[in-house]
Amino acid sequence: VIVFPGSNCDRDVAVALEKMQFKNQMVWHKETKLPKSDLIVIPGGFSYGDYLRSGAIAGKSLIIDEVIRAANSGCLILGICNGFQILTETGLLKGTLLRNKNLKFINRDIQIKVLNNKTKFTNKYSKDQILKINIAHNEGNFFTEPLHLEKLKNENLIAFKYCDEKGNINENSNPNGSLENIAGIFNNNKNILGMMPHPERMIDSSLSGEDGSLFFKNLINNLK
Repeated sequence: VIVFPGSNCDRDVAVALEKMQFKNQMVWHKETKLPKSDLIVIPGGFSYGDYLRSGAIAGKSLIIDEVIRAANSGCLILGICNGFQILTETGLLKGTLLRNKNLKFINRDIQIKVLNNKTKFTNKYSKDQILKINIAHNEGNFFTEPLHLEKLKNENLIAFKYCDEKGNINENSNPNGSLENIAGIFNNNKNILGMMPHPERMIDSSLSGEDGSLFFKNLINNLK
């Protein structure tokens, strides 16, 4: 788990990983070497206070060169919320995250639908499975240019879309204005996932729900 000044979901991710039997290590952004890793997580929060743009300064941190090198070698990379924003700033994922359509911070539970369940991140879910997951962001409005959008659709690179409880994908089930309700995307090789919802917040039925537990169980099983 990469930690930046302003990260506030790094410990939540650590708890989720350790609950699922990952051997986790927290890595400060000023480090220049990563431990041998099967999975790198860039957590949510407000890295550097979201100055300039969300994720812009974090995307220039010393450790990012190592993250890019690991990504290019096939390591699984997961960016959640601010982590997704950082991935777009580094160029590891295309597109950008704009201000929410209502220009307000959103923190609530929503539903997302699994569009691609053929990856190491998602293959324990059924296609079109509906998950209840928390969102907490001010810039979650995904946008990209038309050619990239067509590529995302044609090559099955859209991981999740916002939907309602019945699985309907429309403007009413879109919490932030994201293009075509997109909540998460993969890179071409599907070893990088950026997503705005927080699966690490949904790992305990007595606190919030367990729709995020299967996400992390899926990862650990695919890495054994």
